[in-house]
Amino acid sequence: MTPIETTAAAAAPGGGGDDVGARRAVMALVAKATAFELRAVRDLAPEGVVDLRPPETGLVMLRGRIGGGGGPRHLGGAARAPPAGRLPSGGAGFGHVLGRDRAKARDAALVDALWVEGGSRDRLDREILAPLAARLARDTARHAAEVAATRVDFFTLVRGDD
Repeated sequence: MTPIETTAAAAAPGGGGDDVGARRAVMALVAKATAFELRAVRDLAPEGVVDLRPPETGLVMLRGRIGGGGGPRHLGGAARAPPAGRLPSGGAGFGHVLGRDRAKARDAALVDALWVEGGSRDRLDREILAPLAARLARDTARHAAEVAATRVDFFTLVRGDD
């Protein structure tokens, strides 16, 4: 089992570790990747990848809640590019990327297609997902250290009765 599958197995409800949970964990990593980090998937993809739906920029409405018990409100729109691709072996992948970077969106769909296909999961994990997870862990640790450096401990000074 790859580190991504192990993480997904632990995070899945009931600890079952189904493919859906693993796929979610992979795409959660991909969502946090930079365009440069995802470019490496092009070397893993076989020749003959077909775009089922080419990446195109569109808008998605963002909703949220104001306050603890407030009703849902429309916060505004965000650009997204939702491509879909099929490998020659038949595996299909889908990617949703916020923003207008169509190449990154297509690369995200390639990662998903390669994950679904299953034949190159180990290589995908070793060359793209594991380094990405390591970078995210380093970023999280660095951010936690920066926050800890600015931490202020408040205490109450009690004077004795004179």
